[in-house]
Amino acid sequence: MGRLHTRMYGPNKFKLGLFGQNCSGGLTMTKAPERWDPSWRNNVTAARLADEAGLEFILPIGRWHGYKGETDTEGTAFETLTWASGLLAATRDICLFGTVHVPFIGPIFAAKQMVTADHIGKGRFGLNMVSGWNAGEHTMFGVTMREHEERYAYTEEWVTILKRVWAEDEPFDFKGKYFDLKGVLLKPRPYGGDRPMLVSAGNSPAGKAFAARHADCLFTSIMEFDAFGPSVAALRESSENKNVGIYASGHMIAKPTRKEARDYYNYIVYDTGDWQAAEHAVAIRTKGRDTPLKTLTTLKERMISGVGTYPVVGSYDDVVEEYRMMSECGVDGIAIGLVNYITDFPALRDEVLPRMERLGLRLPVTAWKQESPVDEA
Repeated sequence: MGRLHTRMYGPNKFKLGLFGQNCSGGLTMTKAPERWDPSWRNNVTAARLADEAGLEFILPIGRWHGYKGETDTEGTAFETLTWASGLLAATRDICLFGTVHVPFIGPIFAAKQMVTADHIGKGRFGLNMVSGWNAGEHTMFGVTMREHEERYAYTEEWVTILKRVWAEDEPFDFKGKYFDLKGVLLKPRPYGGDRPMLVSAGNSPAGKAFAARHADCLFTSIMEFDAFGPSVAALRESSENKNVGIYASGHMIAKPTRKEARDYYNYIVYDTGDWQAAEHAVAIRTKGRDTPLKTLTTLKERMISGVGTYPVVGSYDDVVEEYRMMSECGVDGIAIGLVNYITDFPALRDEVLPRMERLGLRLPVTAWKQESPVDEA
C-alpha cells in the first residue's frame, strides 16, 4: 500500500477534513458551554469519528499564543507533529497533517520527526508549511521575524533541504543564504519511498508563488464567493504541479432548517461571542493595513464564528448546495471547523454526507474503503 492509495488521493470529487481540533475553541471564539475542549481524549474521539465516516484528512493549526479575551481561543494547543503521530497511531485510514512554522525548527530535525510520523501512519502523514506572521510568537522563540518577502525565501531554502534529505541516499552538503550544512543524511526514508504531501496556504503574491513551486495541495480563503471561481482558476493555473489539489478553509453550522442554523449562528456570535478576543485577533491580522470599518466588522464576526474562515451556515440542504457550488468553482474539498467536533459530528455524518453522495460529490465509504495500511505487517 503506497501513498497514492491513501484517502487524499481517493475517488471522492469533493473531499472533507476537520480543521483546528488540536486547539482550544477550535475555530470558534465563543463562551458557549459547548465550546471545544481539545483534551487528548476528545481529539482521539473526533479523529476516530472522522476516520470511520470516510473523511479524508484532519488539519491542525500551529499556534503558540492564543487570541486573548475571556476565551483565549487557540491559547491551549497541542504541538502538531507529536499530535499527528498520536492520532495516526489511533486511526486506520484518515490522513493527518502537521503544521510547522519553519522559522522555529531546523529542517533536518523536522524531517526526522516527520518521517517518524509518516511510518506510524504508513504514508498518511502530510506537512502544512507556514512561513510565520505572528510577531509575538517569533519573540517568544527569540527569532527575528523577517520581512514578508524574505520569509518565503527562507522557507524556500528550508523546504528544498527537506525534499533533498527525504530523497537522497548518499550524504550531501548544502550551502545557501540561510543554511550551511555538511554531510546531510537521513534514515529511514519516508514510508514507501516517496515524500509526504506538502501543503501551503499563503495568500499573498509571494506566498502563492512559493506554493506554486513546492506544494502538492493549496489551501485558499474565500472572502467574497462571487470572485471565488476565477481566483481558484488563477491559482490552479499558477501551479507547477498540474495535478495540484486546491482546498478551501471554512466552518460549518448545519441544522435541520435554515432558521435553526441562523439562530444558532447568532447565539454563537452575538449572544456568547468573545468580542474582546475578536478585537485582538483583527488588530494583529490587519496591523499596518488601512482596513475599512465595514470590513473590520465582518472580520470580527468571522473571527468569532470561525477564526476568519468562510462560514457555511444553513440547513443540511443549504450546506450541501454550498459545497456543490465550491466544487463547480474547481475546488477539490474543504477543511471545516465545528463548534464541537464530537457533538456536531452526527449532523455531518448522518445528514450532510448522504446528501453529498446523492449529488455525486462523494461515494459511500463502504463503496471504496480499501484495506487499511494499519493491517499490514
